[in-house]
Amino acid sequence: MPWDDLHESKEPDDRFKNRGGQGGGGQGGGPPKPPFDIPQIKIPQFKPSMLLGIILLLLVVWIIPGTFYFVEPDEEGVVTRFGKFIRTASPGLHFKFPSPIEHAATPKITQVRRAEIGFRATQGRPTQQVPAESLMLTGDQNIVDINLVVQYRIMDSVQYLFNVRRPHKLIRDSAETVIRGITGSKKIDEALTTGKAEIQVLAKDRIQALLDHYKSGLQVVTIQLQDVHPPEQVADSFKDVVRAREDKERMINEAQGYRNAVIPEARGQAAQIIRVAEGYREEKVKRAEGDAKRFLQQYEAYKKAPNITRKRIYLETMEEILPNVKKFIMETNKGGGVLPILPLGGNSILGGNK
Repeated sequence: MPWDDLHESKEPDDRFKNRGGQGGGGQGGGPPKPPFDIPQIKIPQFKPSMLLGIILLLLVVWIIPGTFYFVEPDEEGVVTRFGKFIRTASPGLHFKFPSPIEHAATPKITQVRRAEIGFRATQGRPTQQVPAESLMLTGDQNIVDINLVVQYRIMDSVQYLFNVRRPHKLIRDSAETVIRGITGSKKIDEALTTGKAEIQVLAKDRIQALLDHYKSGLQVVTIQLQDVHPPEQVADSFKDVVRAREDKERMINEAQGYRNAVIPEARGQAAQIIRVAEGYREEKVKRAEGDAKRFLQQYEAYKKAPNITRKRIYLETMEEILPNVKKFIMETNKGGGVLPILPLGGNSILGGNK
């Protein structure tokens, strides 16, 4: 194609020629008119008052919304000037310089947030397990699966905004680090049974100490062990171990109950035997003492009247060895009669002592 064909021909089109020729009073050699009307755009004349109005409108749109800010009751305002912390603000309406001079952040300081370690719970969806976080090694070289929930809130809003970029990840990493260290110092039996409460207390204190070391401005509210169980691959074996442990505890408790029942009974019987022996001893001692006193009294009476005492002892002895026989006491001395000690009327006659 020749180069000249790419350009429009300078000669007027025949159509325009004919139109120009047919028009009454028109010049045959004048420029052709377009077949359509071009709309005319009227540009308003510039005035200084219009510029002032535009500037005022921009100031209203920019300054007023950026000058006032509101802090909710559960929030705390943190104001920065050119990125540097200036002041904090309590709940209510406050004034600040517009952006980019000052900025105001309002973190919720009373809201309790939640971080999950070992699993992810989404509303309306099943719980998703995260084995990389939940599987932990115990002190006796066993593996345990721990799901942990950390509840925390903002304690210092300034530290929270300026020292921590990703607070939720910080909480999760700190909790995972601490719980792995605590689990590594415990045996698996403690982690599965009696040591859960101790693990929660230790984890809360150590996580808080770690957050304070980083100056994160976060406070741990509670630590909850959602679930502590062995891995699924060895769950059946651990169930057998748990059942054996329960049987062991049951047998120990039964033996302890039998021991608690037998030992007090044996102690009671021993105490009873001891009391009976002590009573028997006291009885014999008192009787021996009484016999000794009686013998001494008889001896004293004998020394005062030997003959009368001898006769009285003789008569008492006869009375003791012959209880069912009537006895008569006869005086064998010269001129004597029946002694007036016992009444007459018996079948036996005993001679008196000389």
